[in-house]
Amino acid sequence: MSTNPSPIRVLSVDDHPLLREGIAALVNAEPDMKLVAEASNGQEAIKQFRLHRPDVTLMDLQMPGFNGIEAIIDIHNEFPNARIIVLTTYTGDVQVLRALRAGARAYILKGHVHRELLETIRTVHAGKKRIPPEIAAELADHAADDELTSREIDVLRLIASGNANKRIADHLSITEETVKSHVSNILSKLGANDRTHAVTIALKRGTIEL
Repeated sequence: MSTNPSPIRVLSVDDHPLLREGIAALVNAEPDMKLVAEASNGQEAIKQFRLHRPDVTLMDLQMPGFNGIEAIIDIHNEFPNARIIVLTTYTGDVQVLRALRAGARAYILKGHVHRELLETIRTVHAGKKRIPPEIAAELADHAADDELTSREIDVLRLIASGNANKRIADHLSITEETVKSHVSNILSKLGANDRTHAVTIALKRGTIEL
């Protein structure tokens, strides 16, 4: 346990009040930590960060409107030394990479909060990073994969919404042949058998959200 006389000041960001209550109880029960603020979406998170300048921020990724990745990017642009831990239900490697590239220092699955949260807060506060083994394995499995382009992700989102090639072409102002070419690339990069399989893989990996 830290011998630092001033407690680690924590900001908790999540759109589920019950989870925030649970985190508050865990954090405030520790003599070396203190919950200084809460937020329920990305925009509130930025405001609370500016107001309180917490030592460590706990950030949910899936929130209505302004999501966690966007909030991490904005906070880091303004405060490059911000120490942010992602709390999420997703293990998808694409989602993890986005969070790490945005500036997150650690990743915790919500199901593991009770046993991992306090140790992770102390680890990140000490300037270290932490990725759980199951997430590290997922990242390693896809390390050599070709990433989808932003246009391929646009096409995949439209496929996930049930659109046929012609509708996708109209929506993106491209030809049907170009859509077919994008679909072929998507299937190849994801190792998918068909369009439905591609959507399933992309949802699991966090490439797209419904």
